[in-house]
Amino acid sequence: MSNSLPRSIDAPELLRELAAIVGAKHVIGADGDLDPYVVDWRGRYRGTALAVVKPGNTAEVAAVVKACVARRVAIVPQGGNTGMCGAATPVGDGPMIVLRLDRLNRIRAVSRLGDAIAVDAGCILAQVQAAAEGVDRLFPLSLGAEGSCQIGGNLSTNAGGTAVLRYGTTRELTLGLEVVLPNGDILDVMTSLRKDSTSFDTKQLFIGAEGTLGIITGAVLKLFPRPRQRAVAFAKAGSIESVLDLLARARAALGDRINAFELMSRGQIEVIAENLPDVAIPFALDAPWYVLVEIVDTLASNDLNAALEQLLAAAFDDDLLSDALIAASETQAATFWKIRHSVSEGSKRAGYVISHDSAVPLEHQATFVTRVEQRIAALRPDARVVMHGHVGDGNIHILAIIPGVAPDQRDALQDTVRAVNAIVDEETSALGGSISAEHGIGIANRDRLARVTSPVEMALLRNVKQLLDPHDIMNPGKVLALPAG
Repeated sequence: MSNSLPRSIDAPELLRELAAIVGAKHVIGADGDLDPYVVDWRGRYRGTALAVVKPGNTAEVAAVVKACVARRVAIVPQGGNTGMCGAATPVGDGPMIVLRLDRLNRIRAVSRLGDAIAVDAGCILAQVQAAAEGVDRLFPLSLGAEGSCQIGGNLSTNAGGTAVLRYGTTRELTLGLEVVLPNGDILDVMTSLRKDSTSFDTKQLFIGAEGTLGIITGAVLKLFPRPRQRAVAFAKAGSIESVLDLLARARAALGDRINAFELMSRGQIEVIAENLPDVAIPFALDAPWYVLVEIVDTLASNDLNAALEQLLAAAFDDDLLSDALIAASETQAATFWKIRHSVSEGSKRAGYVISHDSAVPLEHQATFVTRVEQRIAALRPDARVVMHGHVGDGNIHILAIIPGVAPDQRDALQDTVRAVNAIVDEETSALGGSISAEHGIGIANRDRLARVTSPVEMALLRNVKQLLDPHDIMNPGKVLALPAG
């Protein structure tokens, strides 16, 4: 693809034009506080931007894109800036702006009959969840950053969250999209239809594309009946094989009532306990693996606690589990979930985190976990190898935490990062897995993607990018490496 971004432009002139489009108070220039917008959540990537621009509607987004295209100024779309891979950070050569979607925060319409909600892309995930609850419906996407992440970012990374087993990923929750294309045209496929076989499903191009093909400005999302009850338990297991056996039994006995089946290693919970004293751990950490199970039902008459107790008791009798605790109240259930949602923050405080987002087929998960842990420990004996994940959908997060790394020591650690990544990638690929199940590629995984993806598929990705964005205006250097020259 051609990259014709100039090295210098008349920045004041551009900023005046952008201010005329969105209003002067919605443009933050170099004389303002850009820091919150040019550093990623983990503090790994820092970039520079001519400005941060905050349009208030789709038409303004399109006008901003056209102004930037005319000057070959790159655009980095940014939602809540909660991503794990640097996809929303303005890193790279050439002039660029950060386009924030905060002001695109309207709930456009909610259909209780059609089980659909139309929203702006800048809506906070929790806002969408609340709007669904307002009509006695559920929007099931749920993850630790739901109080600050935005729907546009969730779509751009095809977020999974904790309820994939029952409801699927964001891709499966999306009915329609509105996208501003790299030339400033507006693609409006904001349909709520459940069945439509007219040609290509164009919206799928942009879900998971991390803003490299266009800017998502709106979406129509699926809603579901609200569960009337739930049962939540924490169980202790002696091996990953026992966890997988429990999952198979749970599926056979409970079917699609399984809302979540979350795995954490003992080391992962220890990291949380050590670094987040406000997170209560209501059980002894005396087993190598811990499973958080949640089952739900739309029928209030079914006794879910009894069903869950029966499942866990049988697993205990067959030596799959050493102990289990069923939440006696909603408060205790929330305590259990707080542990799971604290893994990122707890790990971040424990040291320099080399994190991975692999998915492997269920039948190979035990092999994957064992091999990766052994190889990382041999490479860096000082690393704390901890794990968590949505084990039921194959997604296991492997974290190698290196303690005591000061910010000025991070560059010296990059050989270790590359070596750990290579270990995880080799094992993931050998077992038919994916290196990114839900966090995306961004900057962090760009080179890894090229290493594990076939040349035919990489060529197809580049061809699609070239077709839609020939000047590499949209989020350059993310997912695909910048072209040479």
